[in-house]
Amino acid sequence: MALRIPNVLNQAQLTTVQSGLAAPEAPWVDGRVTAGHQGAEVKRNQQIDEGSETARSLGNVILTALERNPLFVSAALPNRVYPPMFNRYAAGMYFGSHVDGAIRRIPGTHQKLRADLSATLFLAAPDSYEGGELVIETHDDGQSFKLDAGDLLIYPTTSRHHVKPVTRGTRVACFFWIQSLIREEAQRDQLLLLDRTIQRLTEAGSDADSMVALASVYHNLLRQWTEL
Repeated sequence: MALRIPNVLNQAQLTTVQSGLAAPEAPWVDGRVTAGHQGAEVKRNQQIDEGSETARSLGNVILTALERNPLFVSAALPNRVYPPMFNRYAAGMYFGSHVDGAIRRIPGTHQKLRADLSATLFLAAPDSYEGGELVIETHDDGQSFKLDAGDLLIYPTTSRHHVKPVTRGTRVACFFWIQSLIREEAQRDQLLLLDRTIQRLTEAGSDADSMVALASVYHNLLRQWTEL
């Protein structure tokens, strides 16, 4: 299930990231440098050099925002987050149908990450470019997403997806992968539903004993399903 998480970046954070990516010294490179064989065949975009100071500093802005976003934490239950990367699509650029790799080596380390969830953080206003929709492919026509700047989309990494060609302007985004504490998508969905129900009942002033009972169920399931 794809989930939109609005306003992951506040205006100050968004401006910082946008300014950093627009700077003349920003180290944009061919996006195929990080693509596998499958992706390189269908990938036409640019990326910020992931080993650069620009990638590290702006990535830290993203990570700080994610840590403080309750919906992201509740939905993803993150164990590890791949260092955020940044891409842009000018007119004529696209990313054809593909599936993200299952295992990622974290740059500069010997650690590996199992990609359970893929994430795209939109950084350009949707009316500043045409085309560039992210399409999560299904048995029908698929789900098409073009979110406001600062909004995040997370979806299972098992999903086949593509980015439509940009026909005007420039699409700019951040992307990364998440290894969740909960490997199974269905279990993550159930925990998110339970957590959000508990929050709504708490806001409605439900009795304390019932809330403790529901919280106990949530944490016992989390304990049972968690992989560390």
